[in-house]
Amino acid sequence: MRASHVTTSLPSSRAAYQAGAARFIGSPSAASIFTTRAPSRMSSRLANGPGRFRVRSATVTPVSADTPPIMLGRGVAEREQTDRRRDLVRAAIRVFACKGFHAARVGDVTEEAGVAHGLLYHYFRSKEEVLETIFRETWTGLGDETRAIEEGGGALAEQIRGFSAVYLGSWLRTPNLIRVLIRELARNPNVDTRVTELRSVFDSIRRMIEAARERGEVRPDVDPLLATWALYGSLEQILRGWVLGQLPDGEDGVERAVDSVVDVFAAGLAA
Repeated sequence: MRASHVTTSLPSSRAAYQAGAARFIGSPSAASIFTTRAPSRMSSRLANGPGRFRVRSATVTPVSADTPPIMLGRGVAEREQTDRRRDLVRAAIRVFACKGFHAARVGDVTEEAGVAHGLLYHYFRSKEEVLETIFRETWTGLGDETRAIEEGGGALAEQIRGFSAVYLGSWLRTPNLIRVLIRELARNPNVDTRVTELRSVFDSIRRMIEAARERGEVRPDVDPLLATWALYGSLEQILRGWVLGQLPDGEDGVERAVDSVVDVFAAGLAA
């Protein structure tokens, strides 16, 4: 049943995730796919050849005329190191999504990235560390976005919509990454014990629900922790449905999913 009195005043979920939701940002740490802000590297282009889906940034860092040559060389070297690491992570996402983590070889990743076989071990100790890096950086970025939604305030229904649009909108922008996250988390149960960055996401959602309960928006008998797990679990299962091809996706599918989540939780928790 649609709780129209809750959702009619909220922004469209289509607008929320089209405004830059869930893009893989080329930050120095190869950060997360999750962002509700427009990325700064809109001038990136797709490269051809080995690793032909690799995104190479066209961003140029201004150099001062007073920069000593040794410092200039160091800055270039650091940027090249960062770019290579980021390319390896992106190549690993594509390979893991296609072959699966266990079937993929280190050579598959380096070949996709278009680099020498041994270069991966310059940045990562093992293939397992690459996978952990993918989870860590994705969850770190999602945590940042969730805190931004929390700090932005507003009604709980609006906050749920914002988080759902970012989380589910990632399927439209980075389906390979979502395939890796959904499949490999189930196949590698130790990942979530070693990668703890997801806790900040749960903490932010719980605080939003607690604050809404204090404002009288949420029933006093609601357990914020259980409600947090229920919300996140629902969103994760929707992503799983898209990965397995069991739910209709595309922009319309994502928009309907966001609306459904808002309707169910906003109405279910309402005082």
